[in-house]
Amino acid sequence: MGRETTPKPADRIEEFERLIGYHFTDRKLAQKALTHTSYANEKLEDKAFNNERLEFLGDAVLELVTSQMLYATYDLPEGELSKRRASIVCEASLSYAAKEMEFGQFLYLSNGEEQNGGRERNSLLADMVEAVIGAVYLEAGLEEARRLIEAMLFSRLREIESHTGEDYKTELQELVQARENGKLEYELVQESGPDHDKTFSISLRYMGDVVGQGTGKTKKEAEQKAAQKALALLREKE
Repeated sequence: MGRETTPKPADRIEEFERLIGYHFTDRKLAQKALTHTSYANEKLEDKAFNNERLEFLGDAVLELVTSQMLYATYDLPEGELSKRRASIVCEASLSYAAKEMEFGQFLYLSNGEEQNGGRERNSLLADMVEAVIGAVYLEAGLEEARRLIEAMLFSRLREIESHTGEDYKTELQELVQARENGKLEYELVQESGPDHDKTFSISLRYMGDVVGQGTGKTKKEAEQKAAQKALALLREKE
């Protein structure tokens, strides 16, 4: 039985395009973005027809767009911006977004990867997200890639951070313990909104002074935001 030249069937490409809100002019480029190396090695004549190079390109585009977004949105020092960017472009964040959008069903995988749960594997899903970004950038340019990134990632940052974000409270606690003085006090200063859509505001004190304030849809989210601001403030004073 001969090998294929491109993955088949291709009929689900249109379904994937509807999901991401982008129509590829180059159908082979779309297929390539969804093709894992295992599938190419097992079923294709051209083993280079896989998403690895597109993943490389998409990784760079994602980092640039995320850096621009963070710079425009947050008045934070360089170190904090870098940490925030790392938490967004990491495997955990990308795979979480991919699972929320059910990307796994569109991957072209070898039989072995399929049987071993490849459609739910974080590394494969994260690579797929970067490859799709790279493909859209290659065909349509930076602004269309930015729109895709905003739809896939930035629109659900709160969800992503609550599932995969850094634990600023623990990091702050470790910093305070290293100084061997004072203690942290989280205080709920405001709770507003109906039961199904509450907003919480938290004030964080260290040695009697307010060092951070945060607002969120849960107390945990508000505490994490307050701790993040406190970390930036205390590090500036070091």
